[in-house]
Amino acid sequence: MIEIGKKNTLRAIRNTPQGIYLVDKNNNEVLLPNKYVPKTLQAEELLEVFVYKDSEDRLIATTLVPLIEANSLAKLVVNEVNSFGAFLDMGIDKDLLVPIKEQLNPMKEGKSYWVYCYLDEVTQRLVGSSKIKRFLTNDKHNLVVGQEVDCLIFDDTPLGYLAVINNKQYGLIYHNEVYSNLRIGDTTQAFVKKIKDTGEIDLSLQKIGFTHVNDQTDVILNHLKKNGGFLNLNDDSAPEEIQARLKISKKVFKKAIGILYREKKITIEEQGIRLK
Repeated sequence: MIEIGKKNTLRAIRNTPQGIYLVDKNNNEVLLPNKYVPKTLQAEELLEVFVYKDSEDRLIATTLVPLIEANSLAKLVVNEVNSFGAFLDMGIDKDLLVPIKEQLNPMKEGKSYWVYCYLDEVTQRLVGSSKIKRFLTNDKHNLVVGQEVDCLIFDDTPLGYLAVINNKQYGLIYHNEVYSNLRIGDTTQAFVKKIKDTGEIDLSLQKIGFTHVNDQTDVILNHLKKNGGFLNLNDDSAPEEIQARLKISKKVFKKAIGILYREKKITIEEQGIRLK
């Protein structure tokens, strides 16, 4: 079966004035227009192509590499905006339509937006949407607490940042647990912090549990070495100051210096901590 909006490996069968027809294993046909036909292509040869419907509703193949495929996310530039919606550059001769109703916020020509591409069941055409969350589901997954995942930040809510997890699920990174600059569109590694009974997933930019605390002992030691063996931070320091200087929470800082003290690597003084 030829998959619309996907790359397909098809077999060349015959030449026509318009181009070469390609077929799948079930002999379903699609036209590869002349401008995309490689000069060396021979009859019966296999070729990887991207398949889509053109403006006249015809099935077309192209050797151009699209910037987005069906059931995937990408950041695309708006080529045009009209009463139907926004038309985004997807790297082939046809733009991706994001209808007005599928725009989280009104799109503007020349701007870039993260969008989800899907195949409309009625028209069998590719459609884009910036309302990303509705295409993600946490109903079925094999994620476990502590697992490292790939994330794309797609929204900033009052509670925290919403992120796409491994291009399939979504999770939340709480604002008060972010110790560095994070913006919509950023990609980052994160860790599954909690999986709720409701299916909601909490994420953390730091490793979960004692492993994260152990990692931060090295961070603190490195800061001590860079600062002549002394840091004017201790249990009484403001959480904001610790966060700004070390990019960790005060809770983790206190646990980490406790470990270093017990290992006799630092001394704790009234004004801060000192490397032994």
